[in-house]
Amino acid sequence: MTTVDARPLVKQATLLRVENLRVAFGGDQVVKGISFTARPGQCLAIVGESGSGKSVTARTLVGLTGAGARVTADRIDLAGTDLLHTSERAWRAVRGRRVGFVLQDALVSLDQLRRVGDEVSEPLRIHGWGGRAERADKAVELLGSVGVPEPSVRARQRPYELSGGLRQRALIASAIALDPPLLIADEPTTALDVTVQAQVLDLLAASKARGTSIILISHDLSVVARLADEVAVMRDGEIVEHGPAAQVLYEPRHDYTRMLLAAIPSEHTRGTRLSGPSTVDRKPRTIDRGRPVLEARHLTKVFRGPDKVDRTVVDDVSFELFGGETLGIVGESGSGKTTTARIALALLAATSGEVLLHGEPWSALTSERRRPLRRQVGVVYQDPHSSFDPRWSVGRILTDALGTGDRPPGSKAEARERAVRLLEQVGLGAAHLDAAPLRLSGGQRQRVAIARALAPEPKVVVCDEPVSALDVSIQAQVLDLLTDLQHELGVSYLFISHDLGVIHHVSDRILVMKDGRIVEHGTAADVFERPRHPYTRQLLTAVPRLGAS
Repeated sequence: MTTVDARPLVKQATLLRVENLRVAFGGDQVVKGISFTARPGQCLAIVGESGSGKSVTARTLVGLTGAGARVTADRIDLAGTDLLHTSERAWRAVRGRRVGFVLQDALVSLDQLRRVGDEVSEPLRIHGWGGRAERADKAVELLGSVGVPEPSVRARQRPYELSGGLRQRALIASAIALDPPLLIADEPTTALDVTVQAQVLDLLAASKARGTSIILISHDLSVVARLADEVAVMRDGEIVEHGPAAQVLYEPRHDYTRMLLAAIPSEHTRGTRLSGPSTVDRKPRTIDRGRPVLEARHLTKVFRGPDKVDRTVVDDVSFELFGGETLGIVGESGSGKTTTARIALALLAATSGEVLLHGEPWSALTSERRRPLRRQVGVVYQDPHSSFDPRWSVGRILTDALGTGDRPPGSKAEARERAVRLLEQVGLGAAHLDAAPLRLSGGQRQRVAIARALAPEPKVVVCDEPVSALDVSIQAQVLDLLTDLQHELGVSYLFISHDLGVIHHVSDRILVMKDGRIVEHGTAADVFERPRHPYTRQLLTAVPRLGAS
């Protein structure tokens, strides 16, 4: 095998050449003969949804396709190095120094028992860069460069102590530690807030300007528009459209590309369906502006950090949620929005302040007195899989939730019938009753999570980042589903998200949170079209947009 030093690679006209790549697992071919090149100083974006083969392609390019994979190609060449016939020992010399790799799932990718600083500096240690103290200092510097606040504090924490966005930033810091000439980023901004996303994209753009070649794997076409020079659209293991970014994003030729573009929620999609026309007309929706169904009064929450310093993460937060309304709470990691949601759910005690349900005490009740009222407040989490008992079938998950409502099922037959009706209500059916959650797609799991939340017939559903982990077309289906159910049932949503496009699409009123405080509130039109606070204007400026063609 040819040994090539890292930096001279950027002098090559074509850094990476892939021809007729095929990847199969058993009899299932998931990548079906795709070809592309990557050049120094340019970004190739490979876009597509779950199951399209884009992440398998990315992992194959760093020798991490997985056990049982059968990889064939006419050519996979990295500036004269044959990556198709590379030993594991040789791969260890390539990863980190010559090819940086950013995975999407930061919680799984980072060792939960090691400090974040040690994880970030791991490539430096493997490739013999500096001494221990130098690597520790470099790790703090790298964390700061990707927008991690208080990087010296975060470097001493474990990954499980960080938010999803902070963990993702730590992964990116590790991938760029040795400034590799080729950077493969698999959904690197999915878990990130809009301003941090902008920082990371700026960081990647600066690397590109220095000559780094970037392969960006994403389902977010707005993000792709910020960085990509070329775009390849994958579907079912094949590239269905490939060309300059401007042509693919603004003059798409393939129906699938056009569908992906139409499914993006934004200021232009409010009041419309994202996933296409429905066969069922929505009932007119009314908002009852009388007594709030949920009310927060002067909520404050203080946590003590690993440095023994008390930090106020929710600071004097008050709001009202009315019947049939969607109240959006938007903010970045650390803004306090999820902590506020957990207090509203009475899953976390406030340091001070209270939450009322239908004008009556809710957060101040004992667990025993609150238990009969639990059915009135449902919740849909970002990752439904982690909130399901993996030993339970979908049917058992739903019948268990039905048992907490006003009308618990009397017999197994009745429970099964009501569970089927719930599944049909969210676009699934009886065929899914006996399925294990692990066997469902991400979109199907989220539909089951919504069905579970609706089972006790709640008046309020707290949606905590319910679509942030979903592909754009599945996200569109779930958002349309939530809106349809609100029209049908009159349920109120407290909708938590860092995605301003999603928040604008679904919300009647919006709260903007920063550093634990509400800095702006108003109707969706007021907040997005006439923002008053500098922070809101900063968020809106940072939102990636496709723009006009």
